[in-house]
Amino acid sequence: MKTWKKAGITALAGSLVATSAFAGAMTVSGSANIAYTGNTGAQDTTTTGNLNQDGARWGMAKTLSFAGSGEMDNGWTVSLATTLADGNASSGSVTLDMGDAGTLDFQGATSARGVGKIADMMPTADEDVGNGIDVDGTGTAGGLSGGVSGGVTGFHYSKAMDMVEIGLGYAPKGGATVTSGNVTGTGGASSVGGFIKIDPMDGLEIGFGAGEIAASGTSVDNSQTDDHTTAYITYVYGPVTVGYQETEIETFTSAETDDERTRWGVLYAVNDELSISYQDHTNEDNKVATDEEATGWSASYTVGSMTFKAHRNKATNVTNATANESEHTEIGVTFAF
Repeated sequence: MKTWKKAGITALAGSLVATSAFAGAMTVSGSANIAYTGNTGAQDTTTTGNLNQDGARWGMAKTLSFAGSGEMDNGWTVSLATTLADGNASSGSVTLDMGDAGTLDFQGATSARGVGKIADMMPTADEDVGNGIDVDGTGTAGGLSGGVSGGVTGFHYSKAMDMVEIGLGYAPKGGATVTSGNVTGTGGASSVGGFIKIDPMDGLEIGFGAGEIAASGTSVDNSQTDDHTTAYITYVYGPVTVGYQETEIETFTSAETDDERTRWGVLYAVNDELSISYQDHTNEDNKVATDEEATGWSASYTVGSMTFKAHRNKATNVTNATANESEHTEIGVTFAF
């Protein structure tokens, strides 16, 4: 009788251990950011014509990121990740790591697919040159133009081989986040695209991406796509990183505008804690003679789990419209835990 009880307890313990290993492990990380933000230029004007209406300049953001993974019998790993931004789910993904065969993931929300993964490869110490740019301060009047996209919700496959990395993306038609077993969106075209990165020598990286992206706009044919292409080069030499990128968007009809965007940037790592950077942006619209131009600088300083960051961006002729000006300044500190 005692022997039977001992064997039963041992079997139960073994079962619990096996179940725990099958369930995998879950980790939680997070961050909190406190920032001072100033918007000037045309953003100080509201729709009623009043000035100095950019609101309270101090704000806080906080995120919690949950990640869990488990190993399959064949050695592959399945992982789940989701992020809560200010209490709301902002992203979620399921990833299948197939080892030498590459990685496949499905993103339920805010991550680029395919060519969108290399939309902006310019070095920066904080945010890119387009951060905060908005001609009226409402967030609805458009930021900088000419950026490629690969869709948001959908699949992405990646594979690294020695000095080469490839990525392929597919964002199903509709483009909206849905739960399993449901459908949404307006139908129409799906977005497909990909990229290739090559590291031919130490410090040098060259990349190219292309895709057919579902056309946007209120008057477009939902079954049509726009052509997105981009190419970039970055080089790291000691504490200095330089980069150059050209992007082109060709819309499916001549009635729409085509964009040709050029960006370059340079970053200087003063030491392991302090970095500063500068970026320049120009977008040419085939329908108008006015070029959209923007410049921005940024800096970051890390001490333990705290990072102090600052950036200032300034743009003229935003959306290639004369007199559309925007300036954005942000200074903040982020705590990671």
